[in-house]
Amino acid sequence: MTTDWLQANLDNPDLVLIDASMVNVIGKEPIVYDAPVFIPGSYRIDLEGTLCDTESPQVHAFPTEAQFTAEARRLGIGPDSQVVLYDNQGIYSAPRAWWIFRAMGVDQVFVLDGGLPQWLAEGRDTVSAPVAEAANPGSVMGKFDRTRVRDSDYVFQHLDDEQVIVLDARSRARFLAQAPEPRPGVRGGHIPNSLNLPFSEVLAGYRFKPEDELSDTFARLAPSLQPGKEAQLVFSCGSGITACIILLAGELAGYDRLSLYDGSWADWGSNEALPVA
Repeated sequence: MTTDWLQANLDNPDLVLIDASMVNVIGKEPIVYDAPVFIPGSYRIDLEGTLCDTESPQVHAFPTEAQFTAEARRLGIGPDSQVVLYDNQGIYSAPRAWWIFRAMGVDQVFVLDGGLPQWLAEGRDTVSAPVAEAANPGSVMGKFDRTRVRDSDYVFQHLDDEQVIVLDARSRARFLAQAPEPRPGVRGGHIPNSLNLPFSEVLAGYRFKPEDELSDTFARLAPSLQPGKEAQLVFSCGSGITACIILLAGELAGYDRLSLYDGSWADWGSNEALPVA
């Protein structure tokens, strides 16, 4: 979604605008603000708390249906809502929130291209605090589509399946075990047969690259990979956050059989029973 569209629709009663920024930013130099800044009318969600299954041993585990339903209803989300997500880094954690909403059955959900930095660069209005909760509770019921989120068992079972391609959003140095992992107890390297697409390569500044450039990027990565073919793309990263950046880039490039390896390398790299390349 563009900033122009959002500006024109800030008073749309069906709009649910959500700041999905994270406190912990890994894999890039974070943008730091002197004071809290929000787009007018924004709600705030906590991807590391309220929308994370904290009872799971996995880092940044996907929320439960009950967690998602409670949060979506707090935000007043109903069947006619148009949910727009953004974050304060440009494109970082908003795609993770987008995929959570999609996996839980909310189809009218979008990411603000460029996020808060783009909004600020264009001189648009801001406020210092988010809206606490919707005046009227929403009616959305989360229904988790498990084909959109994979685990290590699924990835391991398909290591030699040419129709299942794992794309890793970490830096090239981490992918090749030439740089240390930020989490203790996690081995260096990557999932065997996976391909490396650092999330920075699908971005231009704060925004996604144009769709034709994204298509070229995916085509260069795997020449046999074409939109509309049978291949299932599974996206991975350090813990399941930045993987969603390249997942959204894949959708923009025309791919539709997409899923997230939740837990990603923090899960795989810490399990000594799983192979590492």
